[in-house]
Amino acid sequence: MTTFLDFDLLRSLLAVAETGSLGKAGSRVGRTQSAISMQMQRLEEVAGQPLLHRGARGVTLTAAGERLVAHAGELLRRHDEALAELRGARMSGVLRFCCPEDYAVALLPHLLQGFASLHPQVQMEVVCAPTPRLLELLARHAADLALVSIQDGAEGVGGEVIRREPLVWVARRGAAVAGLTPLPLALGAPDALDHVLAKRALEAQGRAFRIAHASSSLAGLVGMARSGQAVTVLTRTAVPDDLEILDEAHGLPPLPAVALTLAFDRERPTPLTAAFAAHVRKFLPTA
Repeated sequence: MTTFLDFDLLRSLLAVAETGSLGKAGSRVGRTQSAISMQMQRLEEVAGQPLLHRGARGVTLTAAGERLVAHAGELLRRHDEALAELRGARMSGVLRFCCPEDYAVALLPHLLQGFASLHPQVQMEVVCAPTPRLLELLARHAADLALVSIQDGAEGVGGEVIRREPLVWVARRGAAVAGLTPLPLALGAPDALDHVLAKRALEAQGRAFRIAHASSSLAGLVGMARSGQAVTVLTRTAVPDDLEILDEAHGLPPLPAVALTLAFDRERPTPLTAAFAAHVRKFLPTA
C-alpha cells in the first residue's frame, strides 16, 4: 500500500475542499467525477481514516480532512516553487489586485515594477477603491487579493499588519475653513474608514460639522480641499505638497492611524497570489 502523499491527490483534495463537490473539483483539475472519487479513496487509504463526509448535497471535510488540507496548500506551494526554480520557469497568469486609491500613487509603482521584473509573464489587473468596496470584490471572487485599511488596533480583516499610516486633516494652505462652524467636511462614503473615524473624533470633541461633499474618489476629496471650501481626511502618504496638514492648533482633534493588511478571496491562495502577497510583505516600505 502507498505510504506517501501524492501531490496529484493533494491537488484534488484542495479542489474538493474549495468546491464542496466531487464533480466541480473534477472540472477544476481536469478529471471525471469518478476519477476524483477514486483519488479520494486512495488518499483515505494513505491517511488511514475518512477525510470526507459524503452527502446528498455534496461533500465536507472530516476533522482529519481539515488537518490534511491545512498542510496540503503549503506542501503544494513549496513543491511548485521548487520545480519552477529547477526548471528556470517563471510564474504566469493573471493576478487581480486591489488597493485603496490613497496608496496608488505612492506605493503601487514600487510594488508592481518590482514584481514585474521578477515575473514578467504575469498580467496584473489593478482596481483602486475604498476598502468596503474591495472586500465586496473579494467576497464575489472578482479579485484575488487586496491591500485593505483597518483601524489600527482593531480586529483585522486578513492577517498581519504590514504598514501603518496616520490619518490627517487636510485643507488648502492658509484657508480659514478649519475655523468655520459647523465644520464643512469632504469625506468618503459613510462606511469608509476616513468618514467613520473623522465623525467619531469630532463627536467626541463635541465639534459641530456638516458633510459638504461625499465622494469615493480621492481626486474629488483633494479637489474640495484645494477649493478651500472643506476639510478632508487623508492618509499622510496621500497628501499633495500643495495642501496643508491641520492639527490640534487648528482646533481639530487627533485622528487614529490606519493599518494596512492583506485580504484574500479564499483561505488557500493560489501559488501566484501567494507569491505576490509575499512580495508585498517584503518590499512595501514601512511608515
